[in-house]
Amino acid sequence: MSITKNLNQLKSELQKNVVLVAVSKTKPKEAIQEAYDGGQRIFGENKVQELVQKYEDLPKDIEWHFIGHLQTNKVKYIAPFVSLIQAVDSFKLLKEINKQAIKNNRIIDCLLQVKIAEEESKFGLSKTETEELLNSEKLKQLKGINIIGMMGMATNSSNKSQVKAEFNSLNTFFKQLISQHSHLTTLSMGMSGDYKIAIQEGSSMIRVGSTIFGNRNYA
Repeated sequence: MSITKNLNQLKSELQKNVVLVAVSKTKPKEAIQEAYDGGQRIFGENKVQELVQKYEDLPKDIEWHFIGHLQTNKVKYIAPFVSLIQAVDSFKLLKEINKQAIKNNRIIDCLLQVKIAEEESKFGLSKTETEELLNSEKLKQLKGINIIGMMGMATNSSNKSQVKAEFNSLNTFFKQLISQHSHLTTLSMGMSGDYKIAIQEGSSMIRVGSTIFGNRNYA
């Protein structure tokens, strides 16, 4: 199937309240352009240099999401244009995003990454750290960022019950936080292998690559 057909098939399965981020990392600009021509406007990248190049080469109404682990010294390169930084896992990173946003006269939307997987390789704040950060006075001083929700990645496992439980845990936590922080609107959970479970468990944003573009090209 073509990228456009894959995209249309996927969108036909999604509820209207679920935002689709097409994960275009490692994919050539021609593939992204095909998805764009098919109506997709939100794309996700996890390498700063690759994202900057694609931003320069592709239509300017694309909403670029940074979805990988972001190093503080690389924030300045994407701050002028990035729409959403999905994986904020420390206050140090938030401070740098704030600094670069203000330099660019912008307010940058962010998601806090909460660690729900068992794997040590996964980044993220604990639930306690997330709550403390949202309630902290130091966060209120940052005028260049806007935390709009949470992001979580389930354990990479064929055990669907475990994946379901992890997504359910984050959704429950997210709902608890909304009662105190009404500005939280977005729960980003689910990738190509588990997005259907994530949506069942309350995800409002999914990050899907191979289902749209085919198997990943490893750089």
